[in-house]
Amino acid sequence: MFGKLGFIGAGKMGGAVARRLATGGFEVHVHDLDPAAVQRCVDAGAVAAGSASAAVKDAEVVFTSLPMPEHVLTTWTRLAPELAEGASAVDVSTIDPGTVEQAAAAVGEYGHPFVTCALGKTPAAAEDGAIPLFVGGPGEAVSALRPLFERIGETTHEFESAGAAAMFKLISNLIGMTNVAVLAEGYVLARAAGITPEQFSAALADTGASSFQSQVRLPWLVAGDFEARFGVELAAKDVRLALDAGARQGIASPVAAQGLAQLLSAIAHGHGGEDAVAVAKVLDPQGRLLGSAGNETADE
Repeated sequence: MFGKLGFIGAGKMGGAVARRLATGGFEVHVHDLDPAAVQRCVDAGAVAAGSASAAVKDAEVVFTSLPMPEHVLTTWTRLAPELAEGASAVDVSTIDPGTVEQAAAAVGEYGHPFVTCALGKTPAAAEDGAIPLFVGGPGEAVSALRPLFERIGETTHEFESAGAAAMFKLISNLIGMTNVAVLAEGYVLARAAGITPEQFSAALADTGASSFQSQVRLPWLVAGDFEARFGVELAAKDVRLALDAGARQGIASPVAAQGLAQLLSAIAHGHGGEDAVAVAKVLDPQGRLLGSAGNETADE
């Protein structure tokens, strides 16, 4: 059994993972800039840490779940000297392989392994441990951490390195978020053609066009529910990171680039804080086809 676990970043996915560990009997010390996010974890059995350093102190394993690559790198660079002897660093954020390499070097300088444990699916699924994990890092460290991974998710896909696991997660989001953009186009086109939401949903589910995104996000789109389970801004960040990583390898992704353009357009129209499926609003700015809900912005 593990001793103290440190957890830095308790947003939608990070908070779900921290709570999952806490309800599994692990001693999880959580730090986040948002006190309410920490309290939700405390309510599940975690311990509030007053600072990142407090979360790290004497922890056997330290997790980070942060929104941007620069946050991850800055955090690990600062905290690496504070890690306890024998501690492992685990990042569950969605970041690029270059940042992973830099963070691993910062942690490795003090003799600690760095492991990527990228997360799939949604916050609701993460609360139930019903998510896939994309894991990579030093073999011995990954093996030692397996009991934690088994509590966090239902399937662990292992890659040869922390960077490869991070890259796969970016590729997954590139495919998924581009799919959301196309799904939004198809739905708006169907509504313009007089096809009802019910007809579209039922028929699409019986075709090769059905996908995880249509199963999960189409009902939200039909209901005008744009609460950010995975926001437009984060989706755009991930697709951009994937495109940039591909470009560095000489690989173009023109279809995904168009998907990114739609996400950026949604941000420009004030929908950055809404769920990724809000890209549909750009296609129907007056709400003629989506209804009044489709013309609301995150600020209204």
